[in-house]
Amino acid sequence: MSKTLQYGPPISLADARRVMAACEAYCEAREWPMAIAIVDSAARLILHVTMDGTQNASIAISRAKAECAVNFKRETKVFEDRIASGGVNLKSLAMPGVIPVEGGVPLMRNGTVIGAIGVSGMASGEDGEAAKAAAAVL
Repeated sequence: MSKTLQYGPPISLADARRVMAACEAYCEAREWPMAIAIVDSAARLILHVTMDGTQNASIAISRAKAECAVNFKRETKVFEDRIASGGVNLKSLAMPGVIPVEGGVPLMRNGTVIGAIGVSGMASGEDGEAAKAAAAVL
């Protein structure tokens, strides 16, 4: 039997700030106006930033991506890929809280999920790129 990925203690505010700063710097360097949400291991919002010029819709989308990533313990790109392949995978659309768009990434420490980051504002691939770059600081 394979070991199931477990939740760890919630991300600290200090770590959430480090992840947020890394994401903001990454996006600013590319002139990508993004909304960035960080949630803890219980999907509670810890930090949210809306960069200048970000579209209004990205505010809610960034949070939804973070919540999806932590609640399902996987990147939201997994759901995007499932939907794109069609067939039986379309059942993912019926699951509450699924956001099938890249840009949500779990935040890990010692092999456990301590939170997640959700990024929205550019194309989904760019959202995912920024989220992964930020998650790498942990």
